[in-house]
Amino acid sequence: MVRVTRRLALWQADLDGGVCAAPEECVEFLRDRESIPLVLEHREHGVTPARQLFETSLSEDVEWQFGAIVWPPDLRPGVLVTVSWQSAKDEVVVRTVPLEEPMRVDGVNYYHEYDPRVVTREFDAGESNRGQVLRAVRRLGRVFSDGSAVLAEAGLAAHCGLGRGARGSFLLRNAVDQLIREGYLTRVPGSVDKAGYPSYPAVEGQKPAEMLFYAPLVEPAPYPGDPDFAEGEGADRRDHWVNGFVRKLPPGAQPSEKQVTLHEKAVESEQVPASPLAPGYTFVKKHHRT
Repeated sequence: MVRVTRRLALWQADLDGGVCAAPEECVEFLRDRESIPLVLEHREHGVTPARQLFETSLSEDVEWQFGAIVWPPDLRPGVLVTVSWQSAKDEVVVRTVPLEEPMRVDGVNYYHEYDPRVVTREFDAGESNRGQVLRAVRRLGRVFSDGSAVLAEAGLAAHCGLGRGARGSFLLRNAVDQLIREGYLTRVPGSVDKAGYPSYPAVEGQKPAEMLFYAPLVEPAPYPGDPDFAEGEGADRRDHWVNGFVRKLPPGAQPSEKQVTLHEKAVESEQVPASPLAPGYTFVKKHHRT
């Protein structure tokens, strides 16, 4: 009997297209079948068990995939699914795994285990100047296993679409400065190899380069029915004030005395939980975001 199990992350294209990559080991057995039962075992918002049956089939795009799946609306790009098949049974089973507690990643609620690297790549940062800069760092930079990313600042202008010349440089500089003030980006010293591939920390023998470092803001999220559930479900793109928050720093970095003091004041005024800054984290004060 053949048993196949594969764990993979869903991309936005998978969710929109209603498809799921198929393990290569089962393709030979299933590709000529007109109809393949696919069972989705899932907990809605990580709580309520649900089981859905889809009649699907295999098609080949970049890779073989099952189609005709209607993914639950609480699944986000980057969510991990386990695809299982065994020759003794007539169905393919796809399962999600709920998180012990829901998490909010840069304003988007996740209720199931996810791949931070895919979340970083797939995040929609919007069409503002700052959004285009953030998109470039997250989609074109080097992404690490925790979802953080680095991109050489020197090559940023070519990927942001903010124009050339003095005006383009002005818009780019303002957008980068705004993201640094908001705590989304940090300038760090790194290096690039001969092909321009970035490294952080810097690698000996490579060309030194100023990097922009991004780290996702990960915090507890509410369950449906909690008082602030609706607020967390939508990323409000309008101008608004953002409360102060704790954010991860690049590896090896520590908060400045000013940020430690601001955090202490925020604790005293009950803006943030009463606990000291953990090593490797800083405090971003309340600011206006556009």
